[in-house]
Formats: sequence, structure tokens, C-alpha cells
Amino acid sequence: MSEDFMLDTDDIERRMEGAMANLKTEFASLRTGRASASMLEPVTVEAYGQQTPINQVGTVNVPEPRMVTINVWDKSMVNAVEKAIRESGLGINPQLNGTIIMLPIPELNEERRRELGKVAGQYAESARVAVRNIRRDGMDQIKKAKADGLGEDDQKLWEGEVQEITDRFIKLVDTTLDGKQEEIMQV
Repeated sequence: MSEDFMLDTDDIERRMEGAMANLKTEFASLRTGRASASMLEPVTVEAYGQQTPINQVGTVNVPEPRMVTINVWDKSMVNAVEKAIRESGLGINPQLNGTIIMLPIPELNEERRRELGKVAGQYAESARVAVRNIRRDGMDQIKKAKADGLGEDDQKLWEGEVQEITDRFIKLVDTTLDGKQEEIMQV
């Protein structure tokens, strides 16, 4: 049995990459004072009897660094989209211009920047926890194989490989967080 054991390190890396992708998605939704179409991703609008993402009822554009526009395809949906943005908690005041909704992005004050930095830190900690949980799963597989006859040298080899992958992803989370916090604090 011990000779047959192969830990699926590709699966471990794929799962950790999923945790990183989730972190990047969460970071993209944080408003940093610059316009970004991704900041509207969590906002849904009541359309045709169901909750629908804004990018499915109109075209989202970023024509300038401090402005997002939404060209709503169905005129009857303009007020619903405007209401969804107002109630989303993004802190943006939409302005109507026919079927185009303009979202001027206000400057962030120092206090709000610090709050966003803390939120970014919480997102990063969640990603670290996810990476460590995946590491624990890998280590559990190795312990199970050890109980089934895996040699101690092989156990150490696999544990070292899992730890190396984990360290690489934790460092990537930290680097991504540093970049995001720098972006948030930029005036």
C-alpha cells in the first residue's frame, strides 16, 4: 500500500487557487475611490420577478477614473436599478440621464480608508483560514496513508510538499493584501 500512495498536490493547489480567486473577487468589490465596474457585482435588481445582477440589465462602463455609467436596456427598469444602487450600501448617489445612470465616485476620507483597510484584512484572514483548512485536509490524507503503511520518510516528504504549497499561498495572500491596502490608502 505504501508504495501506491500519491497525494494529489494538483488538487490541493487548485483548491488554494480557488481561495485566492475568491479573495481577489472580494477585494474587487471594495471601493477604493477609483471607479470600477466590479464594484457593482454584489448589487442585484428586482427584474422580471427575480433578483438579477446589474450587468444583466444594462451595460456597465467606466468612462473616467471617478465615474461609472450604466446604460439600462429596458427603460422600465431604470428606476429599479437606481433604487438597487441607492439601497446597496455602496455610498454612491446615482444620477439619471434618460436610460443612462451615472455614478460619480466620491473621494474617500481618511476614516473610511482605514475601515476599508480593516475589511480587506478580514477578507485576507478568511483566505488564509481557507488555505490552512486545505492544508489540514492534505495532512489528514497523509496521516491516513501512514496508518495504512506509508513509510516515515515518505510521510515527511509529502508533509514538506504540502507545507511548501501552503507557505507559497499564504505569502501570496499577504502580498495581495499589502497591494490592496496600499491602493486603499492612496489619496
